[in-house]
Amino acid sequence: MEQELRISQRAKQYPASGIRKMFDLAAQYPEAIKLTVGEPNFDTPQYIKDAAKRALDEGQTHYAPNAGTTELREAVAAKYRKQYWEGYTKDHVIITVGAMEGLFLAMMTLLDPGDEILVPDPCFPNYYGQASSIGARAVPVPTYEEYDYRIQAADIEKTVTPRTRAILLNSPCNPTGAVLTKEDILAIAKVAKTHDLWVLTDEPYDAIVYDGIQPYSMAQVPEMQDRVMVLNSFSKSYAMTGWRIGYLVAPEPGYIKKMAQLQEGVASCVSTFTQAAAVEALKSTACVDQMVADYTRRRDILVDGLNAIPGITCKKSAGSFYAFPNIKAFGKTSQAFAEELLENAGVVTVPGSAFGDMGEGYLRLVFANSDENLKEAVRRIADYVARAYPGIK
Repeated sequence: MEQELRISQRAKQYPASGIRKMFDLAAQYPEAIKLTVGEPNFDTPQYIKDAAKRALDEGQTHYAPNAGTTELREAVAAKYRKQYWEGYTKDHVIITVGAMEGLFLAMMTLLDPGDEILVPDPCFPNYYGQASSIGARAVPVPTYEEYDYRIQAADIEKTVTPRTRAILLNSPCNPTGAVLTKEDILAIAKVAKTHDLWVLTDEPYDAIVYDGIQPYSMAQVPEMQDRVMVLNSFSKSYAMTGWRIGYLVAPEPGYIKKMAQLQEGVASCVSTFTQAAAVEALKSTACVDQMVADYTRRRDILVDGLNAIPGITCKKSAGSFYAFPNIKAFGKTSQAFAEELLENAGVVTVPGSAFGDMGEGYLRLVFANSDENLKEAVRRIADYVARAYPGIK
């Protein structure tokens, strides 16, 4: 007789992944083109891999300090001194197991059970799970296509309650590709100051932007520097998703000391040779520039192709490697339409509803794929729409 699993209420309430649902369905269609997984389709650049090999050969296989190696923390601080604030030092930096662990440590440090953190809707769904895991609550703030999906200060203001402690920004955004403007950031800063809120700014796609756009971060606003934590990783920009290395930059060393204590009980530390590779990664952006050039071409292949299909409209992503087409004309839920495309066109997408209520009526497609696959995916979708929806204009 199978024994009933004894699972905590908090674990039971952890939200299931809509992305994983489509991934599992796609396993039944081995010939399908998969535009679902949010990672570069490039291998990690050779100079970074070589640095890891050297570190292994040099014996860098032991525990690192909880907060990370001095060399990498100093390299990250130097990057942000140039970009955001001249006061950052290594003591403002902790190295984490990807940006997701950084977000977990930030929430553990800043939020108590029952506190609320505002998140854009649609957003990366793990934001809800991270908040839930510490007994806090992620509260969605709607974003709209008419504003290019950029979260607006007025909508944040409407959502603030006495329990609100923080705002989580993601620019460039997963899943919409939205990039907040300087004007957006300054307006949100006023709301945060008025209500004494922290801002966590999740920036793993900060180097993946198009059309000459320059992202602006909340950490660049002088009057906000005492209440901003920056989360980032090497996963997207340097094609290092499997390396699981990221970092958090805080306004005061005291926050980093506390997070290092928490790190001891969560992961102990990030692997030493991985950190050596990350130091080397930061010495050059040539590989990043080349990848972005390829993403730009691939974005145009996918988005232009989708816009040529009757019933589909898609804004050009300002950043990230995601397209977020509007499929409301078909009169189907995003889950139903995504399953139709999988079963009848052999293209795997993610329903927008997987990212929040405001994602209903949209799909997320990843253009970090080959030119050939993207062209074929567009052809398959167009052929299916022409067959199944001949009346759509």
